[in-house]
Amino acid sequence: MKDTFKHQGLRQQLVATLKDKGIANPKVLKAVGTIPRHLFMDSGFLDHAYQDKAFPIAADQTISQPYTVAFQSELLEVQPGHKVLEIGTGSGYQTAMLCLLGAKVYSIERQHELYKKTKAFLPKLGYRAKQLIFGDGYIGLESEAPFDSIIVTAGAPFVPKPLLRQLKIGGRLVIPVGEEVQTMTLFIRKGPKEFEQHDYGEFRFVPLLEDKN
Repeated sequence: MKDTFKHQGLRQQLVATLKDKGIANPKVLKAVGTIPRHLFMDSGFLDHAYQDKAFPIAADQTISQPYTVAFQSELLEVQPGHKVLEIGTGSGYQTAMLCLLGAKVYSIERQHELYKKTKAFLPKLGYRAKQLIFGDGYIGLESEAPFDSIIVTAGAPFVPKPLLRQLKIGGRLVIPVGEEVQTMTLFIRKGPKEFEQHDYGEFRFVPLLEDKN
């Protein structure tokens, strides 16, 4: 697993691209410039790792476009020590981003193949989530709630109520909502039953899978 000067240079070009697209949080940009995205991808896509595009990974899933990862991370407003629940571990790239931002990360993955692969892979790169879980993201992680923020990295046809319940007061849920095309949506918990909602335009994600067992 090599991270060369060439890769580091390509990452800085990617950081410049994201700045041009409006990403402003310096910690998020620094994380994009630090994480070796090429190591999270299949070898056939290595030459394209620092393009601002999504690419296929195992189990018919994708590694999200860097802009999308940065945009969601910026909306979360992660502070060091924040307890963050991630729904959809995938390749672990977003998980690594959250770790670098100083979060205590709990991440749930529905695809067993991806769960096993990422659980073994992330620590080798030095990214240590508090817990990686094989399970159903729709039900969240009640045992560790409440969370400072929750991020969903797949398209949800509706907002799962357990995720809203598992937010702290003042906590933030970032979730792409919709069927074919999703609207990036931010919910801020203002009280026991009060939520503020903000919409941030259209994105495309693979669907969030329910546990059918």
